[in-house]
Amino acid sequence: MSTLAHTMMTAARSADSGLAGPGELDRYPYAEAPGADRVSASVWDGTDPELGRVGRRAAGSRGRGLHGQLVQQLGQMIVSGDLGADRPLVPEEIGQRFEVSRTVVRESLRVLEAKGLVSARPNVGTRVRPVSDWNLLDPDIIEWRAFGPQRDDQRRELSELRWTIEPLAARLAAGHGREEVQQRLADMVEIMGHAMGQGDALTFSRADAEFHSLLIQVAGNRMLEHLSGIVSAALQVSGGPIAGCDRPTEASLAHHARIVDALAAGDGPGAEAAMRQLLTVHPEVERVVPAPREH
Repeated sequence: MSTLAHTMMTAARSADSGLAGPGELDRYPYAEAPGADRVSASVWDGTDPELGRVGRRAAGSRGRGLHGQLVQQLGQMIVSGDLGADRPLVPEEIGQRFEVSRTVVRESLRVLEAKGLVSARPNVGTRVRPVSDWNLLDPDIIEWRAFGPQRDDQRRELSELRWTIEPLAARLAAGHGREEVQQRLADMVEIMGHAMGQGDALTFSRADAEFHSLLIQVAGNRMLEHLSGIVSAALQVSGGPIAGCDRPTEASLAHHARIVDALAAGDGPGAEAAMRQLLTVHPEVERVVPAPREH
C-alpha cells in the first residue's frame, strides 16, 4: 500500500466525517433540543403550532459551532417545508427558542440569505423565500434536500446533472496530460481498492469524492470546475440512487481504473465512455438516465 493510501485510510477511520452510509437517510434525529422545556411554548407556537413543533427539532451539528448549528437547523426547516414560503422569521423569537445571542441569529440569517433561502427588507423583516429563489447548487441545500421530503427529486436531479457534467469532464481531462494529476487519480483508485478489501466504506467514499473532484478540476474548463462542489455534495449524500460509485463494488472500482487508463492514453472518447458506464452501475440510475444504445 502506498504512503498516501495508508495515511488517508488512517485519517478516515479516526475522523467523524458526517458522511451518510447505507440506511442513514434519516440521520438527522430531530431530538429534543437542550433546554427545550425551559422555553415558553408561546415563543414559537403562537398562532402557528407547526412553527413551534419544528422548532424543537435539533439538527446533527457534526462539530459545528453555535452559528453553524443554527444555520443547519433553520436551513433544514426551510428546505423541508416546515417553514413555508413568506414565513416571517423574528430574530428575537429564534434567539429565545434556540438560546443563542442576537449576534449568532443575525449571522445565521445572513448566511441563509446568501443561499437565497430568506430575504431581509426594511419594515418587512426577514421572510422565507420561495424555492424558485433558492441557490439549488449550494452544497448545503443539496444536502438538506437529499435528507428531507424532497430526497427522491434531489437524487434524481443530481444523477441527471452528474450525467451531464462528468462524462464531458472526463473527455476534456484526457487532453491535459499532466502526469502528477494522473498519478493522483491512480492513487485514489489504489486507496479505493484497499478500502474495499478492508470493508472501509468511509475511506472509499473519501477517495471517490476526491477522484471525481480532481477529474473535473483538471478538465481545463473553469465553469465546470465551479461545479465540482456539486459532485462532492452528491457523493456525500449516499444511500440513494445518486451515483454508480457511492458504494464500494468491484464494478465501480474497475470503471474508475478504466478512466485512469483512458486519461493516460489521451483517449477522450474512452474516458467519457468509462465515466458513463460508472454512472450507470446501479439499476436505479440507469432507469433515470439510460445508457447509450450500442449500434
